[in-house]
Amino acid sequence: MTTQTTSPQTPAKDPSGATSGLIGIPPHLGRALATGGGILTVISAFLAWTWTSAFPGDLTVYGYPGGLQVLVLVGGALTALLGLASYGIKGLRWLAPAGADSAIKLAALAAFATTWYTIIAISAQLGGLANLEPGGWVAAIATLTALLGALSLPYERPAPDPFDPEDTAWEQFRHKARHNRTIVKAAFASGTATPARKLPAYAEILIIVAALALGLIVFTYGIGTEYDELFVGFLITAGFGFAAAAKAGLVGRISALTGKHRNVTMIGAFAAAAAFPFTQSDDQYATIGVYILIFATVALGLNIVVGLAGLLDLGYVAFLGVGAYTAAMVSGSPSSPFDIHLPFWASALLGAAVAMVFGVLIGAPTLRLRGDYLAIVTLGFGEIFRIGVLNMDGTSGPDITNGSNGISSIPNLNILGFDFGQEHTIAGFTIARFANYFLLMLLITLVVVVVFRRSGDSRIGRAWVAIREDETAALAMGINGFRVKLIAFALGAALAGLAGTVQAHVTYTVTPEQYQFAHVVPPNSAFLLAAVVLGGMGTISGPLVGAALLYLIPAKLQFLGDYQLFAFGLALVLLMRFRPEGLIPNRRRQLEFHEEAEAPTVLSKAGA
Repeated sequence: MTTQTTSPQTPAKDPSGATSGLIGIPPHLGRALATGGGILTVISAFLAWTWTSAFPGDLTVYGYPGGLQVLVLVGGALTALLGLASYGIKGLRWLAPAGADSAIKLAALAAFATTWYTIIAISAQLGGLANLEPGGWVAAIATLTALLGALSLPYERPAPDPFDPEDTAWEQFRHKARHNRTIVKAAFASGTATPARKLPAYAEILIIVAALALGLIVFTYGIGTEYDELFVGFLITAGFGFAAAAKAGLVGRISALTGKHRNVTMIGAFAAAAAFPFTQSDDQYATIGVYILIFATVALGLNIVVGLAGLLDLGYVAFLGVGAYTAAMVSGSPSSPFDIHLPFWASALLGAAVAMVFGVLIGAPTLRLRGDYLAIVTLGFGEIFRIGVLNMDGTSGPDITNGSNGISSIPNLNILGFDFGQEHTIAGFTIARFANYFLLMLLITLVVVVVFRRSGDSRIGRAWVAIREDETAALAMGINGFRVKLIAFALGAALAGLAGTVQAHVTYTVTPEQYQFAHVVPPNSAFLLAAVVLGGMGTISGPLVGAALLYLIPAKLQFLGDYQLFAFGLALVLLMRFRPEGLIPNRRRQLEFHEEAEAPTVLSKAGA
């Protein structure tokens, strides 16, 4: 008897080995058009695009880009730099270690999409294309030229798969559509990155610092966008720009450096985040920042349960509510039934401990369930908590939580004489109430990150991953599945309760409506789970990024009105379709969704 083994198939290549672009322009001419178009786009950003300042951003000034022109300038500069790097110019080759052609296409798309979106917005608001100044027309032509040149850059086309002549017209159409999709995908495929040059440790750390500083600038700009058109343009430029950097190999190279210097990266990331309040002139955006941190911290705690242990928890927001209500009851609030005012460290530990107790009480009888059955039980717990605190109003039940009115007038924290409700001057910078809580919440987030990292690297963390991958095999190897899952459930609940103790003081009032399964405003269980899946399960930075996006984007899309949730949901569907492993996945999970990718030499529990 003979056995036949098969190896993973890769897309068939054209046997002739010929390469061509998506557009029939000679490659050398297309490269010149893309590079020249990028340079001309940069120049056009310094020209006036419209004659009136009625359009937001004041695009009437010569020599000083404003509003959306700044984003077009960034897209054009990135296209030009990548184009020059593709010529092998010394000093720019580091920009594209994996090849520049795919990155040029995405950078040109960023400039083109932002420019034409701006032109369409000007025409719609001001009443036609007649309101464009020459600078707007120059930008439109330059970005279109750059895009056409970029799409003509050569790539190796996959050979068409044969089809059955007896197929119906619909089947043949689907076959051709799949092949065309494969061709477009190949056009944007990145090459193999060249080996990185050996650098001294201090140089690698400087590169990490520069990357973190760039991240802080991008986040600060995005959160500070003052009008709707600018935020949409920011999303376009940031999305295509990040994709271009990834295709060029820059993201992978920086990721390798951050993995090599994990402690330096973590310290630098939190130092950059701590600098955020000092970049703001008022407390407006620090408000968004502190709520993002609360959301992100709870999502990171859920990542232990979902990402590491593989347990689907649909009622996780209840543990945040347990911590918040516990802190509110011992805060000295006049609405609290207990005449107790504990210091913050005591209320924080108490909130985490009470949430952990609830996690054990809920997990002990239910964690023997698996999959959908466990999800249904946790969903029920979340609703039981909300309905329970709603009925503890002295009429339907004991007078503990004041029912729907909640516990209000929660005083501001005062730690060692530092009043978090007052403005303070630090190193010449004035920070207000929400900036104070932002810095405190940042410390809480640091604690949660350290706990996540240490527990994930521990023996119990490896047991969580084993349970997640195959519970039956893990049990056969001697792992106590119930005990391991209960520890994950309790630890995740404690971290959520810890974040809830800060949330109670930030919001002044704790009510049952804040802790629903699904609601327009996060955090809620649905958004928390989406943040973990969107960002990347099992990673530290994934849920943090996912939570920031899930909080910031709905807040900035309010101009869509009734279509806000539709647009938001459509974006999530598209993201899950084209990047199901999340924005920042670990290597193992990425290989699960992309089998054609080359396997790394070594796979650890967290990835490569």
